[in-house]
Amino acid sequence: PILGAGRAGAGMNLNGVEFANWRDVPPREIHPGFRTRLLWRGENGAKALIFEIDPGAVYPVLDVHEPGPAEVFVLSGSFCDGRTSYPAGTFIHNPAGSSHVPQSEEGCVLFVFFPEG
Repeated sequence: PILGAGRAGAGMNLNGVEFANWRDVPPREIHPGFRTRLLWRGENGAKALIFEIDPGAVYPVLDVHEPGPAEVFVLSGSFCDGRTSYPAGTFIHNPAGSSHVPQSEEGCVLFVFFPEG
């Protein structure tokens, strides 16, 4: 059941709610085989995006998480950080200062949240 169903949303406050369908956001190629789609940016630099990696693509440099962490959820395919491959449905917390080499043998789509920009 839908929360609040039958009460016409009584008590709900949707002021400030923002949303985006990732397929409606134009992709930005950051390197051959790697695209981002910015879904949301907060006032403090926080941001949420979709990250797409083509099959066989390997990022050419070390990706260092600065100034803060990166929260990753694998939506489809399989994401590899250069050491471990993570299948669809996996959540990954990359703490500030950690690093990896993003890549994917089969291609993947990730949801990535940077709470500190």
